[in-house]
Amino acid sequence: MDYFKGLLELLKIEREEDKQSYMRLIERSSVSERRANGLAWYPIAIRGQEIGRGDYLTVEVERTTHQDVPHQLRFGMPAVLFSNHEPQKDRVEGVISHQGGNRLKITLRTDELPEWSRDGKLGIDLLFDDNSYDEMQNALKAADSLASSEKDGHLIKVLTGDKKPSFDQDIYPVILPKLNPSQQRAVQQILSAQELAIVHGPPGTGKTTTLVQAIKTLAKNEGKPILVVAPSNTAVDLLSEKLSEEGLNVLRVGNPVRVSERLSGLTLDSKMASHAGVKDIKALKKQANEYKNMAHKYKRHFGKAERDQRKALFDEAHRIMKDVAHMEQYVIDDLLAKTQVVAATLVGANHFTVRNMKYRTVVIDEAGQALEPACWIPILKAEKVVLAGDHLQLPPTIKSETAAKGGLSKTLLEKCVALHPESVTLLEEQYRMNEAIMGYSSKVFYGDKLKAHESVARRLLFPGEPPLAFIDTAGCGFDEKLEGTSSTNPEEVVFLFKHLSQLAADFIKANAKPEDFPSIAIISPYKEQINILKSQLTHVPELKPYLDKIAVNTIDSFQGQERDVVYISMTRSNAEGQIGFLADIRRMNVAMTRARKKLVVIGDSATLSVLPFYENFIAYSESLDAYQSAWEFSDL
Repeated sequence: MDYFKGLLELLKIEREEDKQSYMRLIERSSVSERRANGLAWYPIAIRGQEIGRGDYLTVEVERTTHQDVPHQLRFGMPAVLFSNHEPQKDRVEGVISHQGGNRLKITLRTDELPEWSRDGKLGIDLLFDDNSYDEMQNALKAADSLASSEKDGHLIKVLTGDKKPSFDQDIYPVILPKLNPSQQRAVQQILSAQELAIVHGPPGTGKTTTLVQAIKTLAKNEGKPILVVAPSNTAVDLLSEKLSEEGLNVLRVGNPVRVSERLSGLTLDSKMASHAGVKDIKALKKQANEYKNMAHKYKRHFGKAERDQRKALFDEAHRIMKDVAHMEQYVIDDLLAKTQVVAATLVGANHFTVRNMKYRTVVIDEAGQALEPACWIPILKAEKVVLAGDHLQLPPTIKSETAAKGGLSKTLLEKCVALHPESVTLLEEQYRMNEAIMGYSSKVFYGDKLKAHESVARRLLFPGEPPLAFIDTAGCGFDEKLEGTSSTNPEEVVFLFKHLSQLAADFIKANAKPEDFPSIAIISPYKEQINILKSQLTHVPELKPYLDKIAVNTIDSFQGQERDVVYISMTRSNAEGQIGFLADIRRMNVAMTRARKKLVVIGDSATLSVLPFYENFIAYSESLDAYQSAWEFSDL
């Protein structure tokens, strides 16, 4: 099928670009640079070790310094244990089998730690993740070969547009008092869909709440495990926690990023630890380790009798570990038989413990940010798919411009919304924003169908404080500057902090308590502008008491989040009317829908108005008396 051959080609291009950029980064960087880029932990200390599945050694390590540095080391990622003594020679590869806080477990491709691990400083380097690409490639090839099958290819034909989805009209309506009418319709659509249902959830409309109630109802109706997946561990964790709170038996495959007691209790390791059969497994593992330790007592210079004895001890340890593997599989099978929901990332859906499972229903959350080839990994295990997300917010990140332009940036959600509008339910009531903040996004992106729930529709930061402001810097001489490949606007930064300082002063004047000071996000599409904003923030005396309430970051990092007040520094201001990737209006949809009580957009109308989207936003702000010129604040 040309559909999958085209995707395979795009994935190949993306893989190559991803690998090359990773190699360039690694080859040119020292261990301290790799650590700063989140690709390494160094130095580390070994805190424990145990023999795991397949007779491989699992080592627990802790990073002993630089513990506050963000990192990309995650469950399932390939990594290497190395020594600073001879890093190119003293290294052994493995896979990260658990990560939480400043500790992780790495399962090494060996059954004992090498001699060099006792000398010098040790570290963990992330390797290029070939495994995820292999899983995606294999899924696309499998989908391609199944597509021609009448029975097994039916769902594939629906998702690729060759067949229309069908619905069971005789499904008895469910009444879910916790849900509003559009959320109820979404659940009903999910229950009646035979192949495909789509939940389109604009910002703040309770998509997670809707999905949780739908999954709970499906679990009750179908009596079979449901697979729930998402592109990120964070999204999977959120759903796992909510489903568990609703009383469902959830198995979280992989390991949670937010290691709360409830979440860690949902993992396979935790469930196995409390299983009745685990006592025998522990005793056998201990016995195997004792045999291995006895074998290691034989040093290099020994005769035939000692060599035979050493071999016999190793053989016995291996035999015991085979018994352990069989017993572990029995425990896993027993746990899976009681599971109602299996939760994993898209690639994690092929985890060895659940690789061969099939499901009536697969739910893909955050499908608007999911790379299509990754979606086919769980889809191949399903008879029916529920896609949930918002294709009018940020798409997945694609490293290769060629692959993105070729169509890899277009998600399966976006394609299916266009192909099968009859499968889509739009969630129409939002619980986040004042209606003035919501209005423009609703008009441009959601056909003016969104309405603000009465609990948020007219809420304000404090009485008399308008919820929306567009502050026009045109004619103020706030010209943009180029820093490397990123734009900056230092004067806009200075103005933003003056405005925010005044807002803070007004908040106190309104007799508000200091502890009630609002949460604030300052965002910009440009990384260098963010760097200037971050460095300047700490030097603003009026804001120092509230630094713990103020977050500064790119738009992308705030997707899925919300704050009381949001400032957007648009940055671009030039005579040519060039706006770069401000032209990506989906990114601006995310930016403009993070605020609960007040949104302040600061930008140059002369530059921004080259795009109708911004010209119309400025007109919208004028219609609400929310337009101001920066000149009006000259006394700040």
